[in-house]
Amino acid sequence: MKSIVILVSGRGSNMEAIVRAAIPGARIAAVISNRPDAAGLAFAAARGIATVAIDHKAYADRAGFDTALAAAIDAHQPDLVVLAGFMRVLTDDFVRHYEGRLINIHPSLLPSFPGLHTHRRALETGVRVHGATVHFVTATLDCGPIVIQAVVPVHAGDDEATLSARVLEQEHRIYPQAVRWFVEGRIALGADARVSVADADFAVAPSAVPAVEQVAG
Repeated sequence: MKSIVILVSGRGSNMEAIVRAAIPGARIAAVISNRPDAAGLAFAAARGIATVAIDHKAYADRAGFDTALAAAIDAHQPDLVVLAGFMRVLTDDFVRHYEGRLINIHPSLLPSFPGLHTHRRALETGVRVHGATVHFVTATLDCGPIVIQAVVPVHAGDDEATLSARVLEQEHRIYPQAVRWFVEGRIALGADARVSVADADFAVAPSAVPAVEQVAG
């Protein structure tokens, strides 16, 4: 059984999707938030999942918060730490501590549009496709090895809200898929920082693209 800790800052809809997926061989050991009022904590607690709130405002600097956060995570001895709308930039030491077992989902087709306001920037740029990416976290923001991506079309009448909703639907499909692959031991992170997935299938995410089959354009 693989132990998983999920970090959220708000509702954590991707956390909800992972919990609801009830992935065989996975145990959601805890949901942790940097905001005591995060709705995701109530969702987890209602399902018997341990919850922890560590208010980042109580710490003088980012390093102090990350030290407290790591202690709370490590109390559950996780095999995998999942960022699900966790709105904090993590220190390099924190990221190195969880190297190879810390993943994130980003609302764009990385390496395009790292950072914030991805949907607005996609519309302003005039791209024809947009999407979401699950990747391993590294010290460089939104630049870690890619596990899986999902592609959605950009329609002529789209605004940020409609495009965001279309992408979010795919996020809820590919994040549980990526976690399932990790739990099943099917993800391999090579020395070249590329991810391969053994016997990838898309019963959960038919519109998704595995890291080993990414195409540009």
